[in-house]
Amino acid sequence: MLRFLLNRREWLRVGGLGLLAGTAPASSPAALKARAKSVLIVYTPGGMSHFETWDPKPDAPAEIRGAFGSITTSVPGIRFGEHMPNIAKRADRLTVLRSMSHDDMDHGSATYLAMTGVFHQKKSGNPPITPNDHPTYGAVLKRVRPERKLPYTAVHVNGPVLAPRLAAPGQFGGFLGRNFEPLIVGDVSGDSNPLADLEPRGDLPAIRLDSRRKLLASLDLASADLGRQASRSYLTGQAFDLLNSEKFRTAFDLDREPERLRDRYGRHRSGQACLLGRRMIEAGVPLVTVFFNHGIRGQDDDPDNTDEYGWDTHNDIFGAMKNHLLPRFDASFACLLDDLEQRGLLDSTLVVCMGEFGRAPIVAIEKSFAGNNPGRKHWAMCYSIALAGAGVRRGATYGASDKQGAYPSLNPVSPPDLAATMFASLGIDPASHFMDTADRPYAIASGSPVTGLFG
Repeated sequence: MLRFLLNRREWLRVGGLGLLAGTAPASSPAALKARAKSVLIVYTPGGMSHFETWDPKPDAPAEIRGAFGSITTSVPGIRFGEHMPNIAKRADRLTVLRSMSHDDMDHGSATYLAMTGVFHQKKSGNPPITPNDHPTYGAVLKRVRPERKLPYTAVHVNGPVLAPRLAAPGQFGGFLGRNFEPLIVGDVSGDSNPLADLEPRGDLPAIRLDSRRKLLASLDLASADLGRQASRSYLTGQAFDLLNSEKFRTAFDLDREPERLRDRYGRHRSGQACLLGRRMIEAGVPLVTVFFNHGIRGQDDDPDNTDEYGWDTHNDIFGAMKNHLLPRFDASFACLLDDLEQRGLLDSTLVVCMGEFGRAPIVAIEKSFAGNNPGRKHWAMCYSIALAGAGVRRGATYGASDKQGAYPSLNPVSPPDLAATMFASLGIDPASHFMDTADRPYAIASGSPVTGLFG
């Protein structure tokens, strides 16, 4: 009986909040512009350089321009870095936002900012994960509008992100608790179905499975710790939901995809993560985050393993990007855009390709880092991201950087603004609130939706 009361109370709190505070009224601008059924974040941890990708400066001096050239794209007047030819051909599906800006200069706290839309109390550092952290986007979404047809409202693929060696905060349930955390799936390149162990045994009939569930429930009731009991009961319930949801389980089976398509994505961590991300969107998961790299700078420990590379390219930036990072990114992200478009998913999916910040305008050697070739320092005052789908303008740019790529010269956008944009795209009013477990209100997002991205 106690378990029923706890679940009922939680259902009333979550369900009521989703109806009263989580969904924008039909008359609000957010609801009028909402077109996304899902949001797919492709996260590039470590600080992808905008100079070598989305915002090259071909007319700048060599110490700003860098070693790479730029190329034309499918959109007249828009140029990308020379090592993104496949994405350049698909620029007519993208809006490149060239004026992202904030002032958090280290990976851990900036990842927290990127994954929550909230600044960490310890800015410009690598703070540990704590139970008081702000919840990640997927946890907030589950709080205000939980997915009823699937076991999880949000899925993180190829995570968690390490910054530099420990998981960065901002990727978890935070003060909402583990009950609201996204499902976190790690490396899927070597296992065609990471949930294969959850396939029901043929010799285990449903009646026996149900009896085991009731036994676990009775053991939970005997627990003296009500807090742990409630959390454990919820997590146990999710495990049984996975066992009972064939649609969700089979969505993780990459062997169901044509071999040729898996090859196009790339038979590596990044490529297969993107493919699984598409399968999660197709299965109906409302918020999917694909961590394109699982660490910010694993190349220091394993320089011959491209899977370990992250975008934290201080020294040796040009070799790392040319030989390891950009070939995979160019092929996999281009394939993802094609796949979503061909399956009719792009119109209803907001795709956001972003990192925590960019790289500095000046190319120089940093004595405190390995490598003898120059690179670029962290730079958060101006960087670029790319968006597509769900009503985003096609073949456009939004905002601009100055001639040195150092500061926004037009329409600066902050991570809180981007958070507000994602929630508004889903039809959730970012100016509304969600409640923590003590019924204290928190703003869904403190920024304003960037309406100029759409149209």
